[in-house]
Amino acid sequence: MGALDRISQIGSQLSGQQSAGGREKLFEKNPDDIVVTACCRSALTKGGKGGFKDTPAADILAGVLKAIIDRSRINPALVEDVCVGTVLAPGGGATEMRAASLVAGFPETTAVRTLNRQCSSGLQACVDVANQIKAGMIDVGIGAGVESMSLQYGPGAVTEFSDQFENHQEAANCKVPMGVLSEAMAKDLGVSRAAQDAFAASSYQKALSAQEAGLFDEEIVPLKVKRTDPKTDETQEIVVSKDDGIRPGITAESLGKIRPAFAKDGSIHAGNASQVSDGAGAVLMMKRSTAEKLGQTIIGKYVCASIVGVKPLLMGQGPWKAIPKALELAGITKDDVDIYEINEAFASQCLWCANELGIPHEKINPKGGAIAFGHPLGATGARQVSTLLYELRRTGKKVGNTSMCVGTGMGMSAVWVAE
Repeated sequence: MGALDRISQIGSQLSGQQSAGGREKLFEKNPDDIVVTACCRSALTKGGKGGFKDTPAADILAGVLKAIIDRSRINPALVEDVCVGTVLAPGGGATEMRAASLVAGFPETTAVRTLNRQCSSGLQACVDVANQIKAGMIDVGIGAGVESMSLQYGPGAVTEFSDQFENHQEAANCKVPMGVLSEAMAKDLGVSRAAQDAFAASSYQKALSAQEAGLFDEEIVPLKVKRTDPKTDETQEIVVSKDDGIRPGITAESLGKIRPAFAKDGSIHAGNASQVSDGAGAVLMMKRSTAEKLGQTIIGKYVCASIVGVKPLLMGQGPWKAIPKALELAGITKDDVDIYEINEAFASQCLWCANELGIPHEKINPKGGAIAFGHPLGATGARQVSTLLYELRRTGKKVGNTSMCVGTGMGMSAVWVAE
């Protein structure tokens, strides 16, 4: 056993010893806590044919950022930095996201930047802002994420590698398409198609029930956009307020009839993988002392986050390593968490990670996940925070975890507490 392994083992033992009081300690309120005073998201719509199919990413983000101002009633001049996770935008989206903040109502004194950590970009944006506040760099900031997969998703997204990279096995593996490597991983780990289809059907069914009960309404900001009808070529102004990827009547049996996407004898297909979609989310954060001084309503607090690397071909296993690390940093165990929002990139990876960690399925994505309503790459991490905090508050539960696997072999996770 190496030194790092021994340190990890000791840390795990200490975490276990402290877990009895670890959960209760999370509920303590300190002036330096990083708290959330507003969070929201757009609806998530089907890539290429949904409500946002003709709407640029920055326009979706502008609507969500404006809603943050409206919901919190904060003076926008107090927001010092907005960090936006986005994956597909040309040039990293730096120009249009700055423009989006101005359109939303923030003054020129509010700085804006973008980042790309692929599927965890939205969460990384939130964590970066939280860390900026902790470090004293800023007092108030927004972590956000956005993606228009309708307008910016397609071939040519991966840069061609040089011979040096192609001849390095693990480096070359970073280019393997996620569907292909997830198919191989599911086969190697023995995750059956039947199990994947059952998990996916449950995601659809939970999302449909939540939508019909209005459980998404509080977190979703209705946005007015223009959409061109592909049949008539007429452009109309519409209000997008519902996730339009959620479908009724989905069962494991109906999913079992869909043709595999990546291998003739494969198990992964369009019905048990995340939907290509468009959308945005944003989270307003500051110290508790600042929130109290400004009269802001606190809806939750950020506790900690983890980022880990795994082999590129085992990309889907990211949450399996990231979740325990985040829980250890928080001083709690997996049983202390009331709700897990684990991104459903593929049913195979989400199911495997949950089973390996021993997380009860009823604690995972209680309102469904990306299989049912979509995964706009840069937005998901920020979207999960809204979905989680609103659900914790609605159910009277307290501790939540958000996580996802990340392309090229990574995982990220964060712990949140509702108030």
